[in-house]
Amino acid sequence: MTQQIRLTMAQALITFLKAQYVERDGVEQPFFAGCFGIFGHGNVGGIGQALQQMPEFRYYQARNEQAMVHTATAYAKTKNRLQTLACTSSIGPGATNMITGAATATINRLPVLLLPGDIFVRRNVAPVLQQLESGQTQDISVNDCFKPVSRYWDRISRPEQLLTSLPEALRVLTSPAETGAVTLALPQDVQTEAYAYPTAFFEKHVWRIPRNRPDTEALKRAAAWIRAAHAPLIVAGGGVIYSEATEILRRFVEATGIPVGESMAGKGSLRYDHPLALGAIGATGNLAANRLAHTADLVIGIGTRYSDFTTASKTAFQNPRVRFININVAEFDAHKHDALPLVGDARATLEELLALLEGYHVDEAYRTEATALHEAWDAEVERIYALHHTPLPSQGELIGALDTYGDPQGILVNAAGSMPGDLHKLWRARHPKHFHLEYGYSCMGYEIAGGLGVKLAAPEREVTVIVGDGSYLMLSSDLATAVQQGIKLIVVLWDNSGFKSIGALSRSMGQGGFGTRFVHPQAGVLVGDAAGKSVTPLAIDFAANARSLGANVIECTTYDDYVAAIAAARAAREITVIVIQNDRYESVPGYESWWDVPVAEVSELPSVQEARREWEKQRTRERHFWGKKEDNNE
Repeated sequence: MTQQIRLTMAQALITFLKAQYVERDGVEQPFFAGCFGIFGHGNVGGIGQALQQMPEFRYYQARNEQAMVHTATAYAKTKNRLQTLACTSSIGPGATNMITGAATATINRLPVLLLPGDIFVRRNVAPVLQQLESGQTQDISVNDCFKPVSRYWDRISRPEQLLTSLPEALRVLTSPAETGAVTLALPQDVQTEAYAYPTAFFEKHVWRIPRNRPDTEALKRAAAWIRAAHAPLIVAGGGVIYSEATEILRRFVEATGIPVGESMAGKGSLRYDHPLALGAIGATGNLAANRLAHTADLVIGIGTRYSDFTTASKTAFQNPRVRFININVAEFDAHKHDALPLVGDARATLEELLALLEGYHVDEAYRTEATALHEAWDAEVERIYALHHTPLPSQGELIGALDTYGDPQGILVNAAGSMPGDLHKLWRARHPKHFHLEYGYSCMGYEIAGGLGVKLAAPEREVTVIVGDGSYLMLSSDLATAVQQGIKLIVVLWDNSGFKSIGALSRSMGQGGFGTRFVHPQAGVLVGDAAGKSVTPLAIDFAANARSLGANVIECTTYDDYVAAIAAARAAREITVIVIQNDRYESVPGYESWWDVPVAEVSELPSVQEARREWEKQRTRERHFWGKKEDNNE
C-alpha cells in the first residue's frame, strides 16, 4: 500500500521544494535557498502558514514584490542558474507587482519560481477584494497576465494537481535552454485544503544538469570554417559564464589566436588584461571590438542571443561575406543569423572544437592587429579615468575610481540608465563574476534588490551597487531589507539630475532632452535640457532618504571625497550609501557604433529633421545574414 501524508496544498508545495536538488559535474546542492514573500489575503493562510511551520526552508521578508523577484533573479545569476529563490505574494496588486520581475528573469533566461495568490476556486464569495471580473468568463484573474512573461504557467485549482504540475515546473527551472520565470497561480482557498499526498512525492530528487554535445558532423564543419577564415572573431555571451567555460575559452583563444569581444552578459568571460580581450562589442562597444567586428569574416557566438546592443542593430558586422557559427544550449539562439548551429553546452563544445583545431592559428598579422587594438583601448580607458572634469566629475571618472580603489575580487551590480553602456566599455573585469549587469530587460529598480541577491549568493565577496537617481527613486526600499537582514552592501548613488541616458538619447534625436530632467515646470510645462540654467531643479535629499531607511551614508562633493568614501565604505560593516553628483552631459564616446531608435518622419523642429536624415543614413547599414556560404573563397 502506498504510504501517504495529509498536508495542505501549500504545505505540500514547500515540502516538495525542500527536496529538490541539482547536480552538475558531480557537485550537488539544494536548488532552492529559501523564499521571499509578502503575505496578505491570497497567501497568508496557505503559503504563509506553511513557511511558518517549516523554518528550515528560509523565509525572507521583503518590502516590494517586484524587488524580491529581482533579488531571486540576481541570486540565480550569481549561482550560474544552479540555485534560486521562490517568491510569494498575495492576490491582486501584490501579484501583479511581480510581473516586471518575471519579465526580467525570463528575458535574461534566469530561473525564479513565482507563487502568487489567486481567486477563490469555489467562487461563491466572488467578487472578492481585488478580483478582476469578466463578463465573458469566470476562469480569469490578474495572474493570467503572467503567461507571456513566464516559461511555464499553471493554476493549481485542486490540491492533487501539484503532483503533475511541480515536476514540470522544476523541469523548466533546471533546464539550461528553457529556464526563466515559472509561475504557479495558487487560489487562496485551495492553498489551505488538505490532501493525502504519497510520501514518495517528497523524497529527495536530483535534477542532473547535462553538458550536451553538438552533432559531430556540425563540429567538423565548424572547424573547417574556422580554418578557412581570415579574420575570425568570438562574441562571448552570458552562456560562457553560466556554463563555467571561462577557462576553456582562455585556452581556446591562446591556442588559436582568435580575439574576443563580449556582450553585456558575457563581460568577464576573458580577463580584461588578456592581450586578445577586446572588451565590449556593439552599440555600447569600444574601438577595439567594434573595429574588428566591422571586418570579421567569421563570427563565433558563444552563449549569446545577439540582442540589438550586441549587434549594434545589425550594423556591427559589415564584411559582405561574414558568416556565423553559434554555440548555444538553446536551438533557437544557435540558429540566429543563419548560422552553423552547434547546439550544446559552451564548455563541452569548446573542448571538442579545440581538439579538432589542433595546429591551427590565425595569421600573425591579424593577431598583431588585435593586440594593438587591445593596447589602444587600454590607453583610452586610462584617459577617461583621469579626465579631472570640473566642476562636477564625469561618469567615466567615477567608474575609474571604483575600478581602481574597489575590491578586485568583489562584484559590481548595475542595470539601467547611462551607466550600463559606460560600464560595459570601461569596467576592467578581473574574474567571471566581477561584472553583474542586468541588461536583457534593463530594468530600473533592479540595482539595490539585485545587490541583495548577489550578496546572499556570494556572502564572501564585497558587493558594490551603482544606481542612478532615477532608479533609486523608483525602488530604494530594499535598503531597509539589507538593514533588517544585516547584509553589507556598498551602494553608490550617482545624482545626475534626472534620466541621463534617455536625456542623451532625446538630444541625439533632436528633442532636446524633453521630459528627462528633474526640474520644476516653467509655466506649467516640463522642459528639456535645452532650457539650460534657467530651470529650477527639484531639491531631493538622497542622503536623508537613505539615512531614514537605516543606511550609513557618506555625502561627497569632490572626486577626492568620493575616493575617500570608497575606502570608508569598504571598511564599514553595515550597508553604506555613497552619494555624489556627476556631470549630466559629459559622456563616454560611442566608438563607431549605432543603435536604431526611429526619429519622427515629420516634424516642425529643424533639429528633429536633421536627426531624421542621420537616422535614414545609418539605417542603410543594417543587414540580414541570410545565405551561408560553404567556402569564403568561392
